[in-house]
Amino acid sequence: MTLLEARNLGVGYQVASGGLWQGSRFLPIVLDVSLSLEPGRTLGIVGESGCGKSTLGRALLRLIEPNEGQVLWQGQDMAAIPAEDLRRRRAEMQIIFQDPVAALDPRMTLGRIVSRPLSTFEPGLSRRTARDRAVEALEQVGLSADFADRYPHELSGGQAQRVGIARAIIGRPKLIVCDEPVSALDVSIQAQVINLLMDLQERMGLALIFISHNLAVVRHISHDVMVMCLGRVVETAPRDAFYAGPLHPYSQALMQAVPEPDPRRERGRLGTALPGELPSVLNPPPGCVFAGRCPKATDLCRTTRPELRPLGPGRAAACHHVED
Repeated sequence: MTLLEARNLGVGYQVASGGLWQGSRFLPIVLDVSLSLEPGRTLGIVGESGCGKSTLGRALLRLIEPNEGQVLWQGQDMAAIPAEDLRRRRAEMQIIFQDPVAALDPRMTLGRIVSRPLSTFEPGLSRRTARDRAVEALEQVGLSADFADRYPHELSGGQAQRVGIARAIIGRPKLIVCDEPVSALDVSIQAQVINLLMDLQERMGLALIFISHNLAVVRHISHDVMVMCLGRVVETAPRDAFYAGPLHPYSQALMQAVPEPDPRRERGRLGTALPGELPSVLNPPPGCVFAGRCPKATDLCRTTRPELRPLGPGRAAACHHVED
């Protein structure tokens, strides 16, 4: 059963053109993205900063309205769900933010912060019952009941992110979008939070969309991987197949950038990263978005955009020369 599906999703904004009388222009951020996700599965979305990962995650939850395409929630077009119904169904789809401390109201106790979604999802609950549910959620993420009376300034970064996870799961969701939830944490704390998410997924049957630029973290938690470059999907694959050998040159460059724990092997890799920067979204190239940095690029790559085409079970890549 498909829980979430996106079909040819596009998201963009109107921005000033630069001159006083020049009006505005449309700035595309996400272009023609399609995906599907089943219960209990994790889709890892990776790519450099500014490639549209976070915008895509918010559009999938209809926190941002897409300009093109559809998002289907359990087969129903989310654009057709009335605003009041969508508000109640938010309990089924939640998000965890990148900055755990900034996502918490410093004036509220943690118990109030965690229980606050219940005022929308289950408005008939008594204050006592809501607090009990908050304590239960805090305990599920490894925090004791006394944390309910603390304030955000008393927390470490890892504890603050656990509170964010508790707030996300209190409504017993089916999907959580994790928007770089461990990038602001120490490596040892990252592992604890990732293991917590995997444990909650197993216990609650959660589907996860895990957004990150860290391929090592994505490898640990994801079942499938989707690579984005300048708003477009350039490769999709099951996790094991992807890490055994990425197909797109951009995916290979991202893999090459993953630090090697062995210092001798890391020294041997120096100088292998691709030079240059991705083109501006204000002036995208007519062909492949990676052509300017790709060692395989030809005139065809620079003038004609490659389509995402299937290349095996669960695999697809947008590259003219991927089979060379």
